[in-house]
Amino acid sequence: MPAFFEGSLYFGIFITIFGYVVGVYVYEKWKYALLNPMLIADIIVVATLLTFRVEYVDYARSARFLEMLLTPATVCLAIPLYRQLEALRKNYRAICAGVATGVFVNLFAVWFFSRFFGFSHELYVTLLPKSVTSPIGVGMSEELGGIVTITVASIVVTGIFGNVVAELVCRLFRITEPVARGIAIGTSAHAVGTAKAFQLGEVEGAMSGLAIVLTGLFTVVVVPFFAYLI
Repeated sequence: MPAFFEGSLYFGIFITIFGYVVGVYVYEKWKYALLNPMLIADIIVVATLLTFRVEYVDYARSARFLEMLLTPATVCLAIPLYRQLEALRKNYRAICAGVATGVFVNLFAVWFFSRFFGFSHELYVTLLPKSVTSPIGVGMSEELGGIVTITVASIVVTGIFGNVVAELVCRLFRITEPVARGIAIGTSAHAVGTAKAFQLGEVEGAMSGLAIVLTGLFTVVVVPFFAYLI
């Protein structure tokens, strides 16, 4: 059986799409935040790989065509942003300040907990790109000498966690301004969080998509300075 999966060109695509469809069905039926479709899909994929003893490299190879769609999907977020250009013009100072603050908080949190738990430099730089979208995070991890697979895992976990708690955090801290909610979600939880932002509203989704781009740019500029702190 493992040999079959190793030679399959479509196993990774099938199990990924199947897991996500199941996740969407479960979420639509019970409507619990913890029943996030991507989280359920991850659990199904991991359980399948462990059950049939499939190596991750074989899964990644057979799912590479889905990975190729990640960048175009991120670029498509520019469409709702174009529809909200007026909100962007009115709030550009607050948007830039919010994203910059979010980036520094994200990086400082990684530095603090890395020092607290005694992480090595390699693991520290691996986690620094956790709040940017995967194409940018992978490139930064490789450039800094991090462990790319752990970087990808940290990005996924960050996005799913942000997706699950975004609405709760906004209610808890009484964040009602659509632009503020979108920027906060996009800065902290990248594309996965943006999916939740679109559920909250079109303005939230557009601003979250913008925050993904700005967060990536700010992080690329600032990360080299943080990388030498440990």
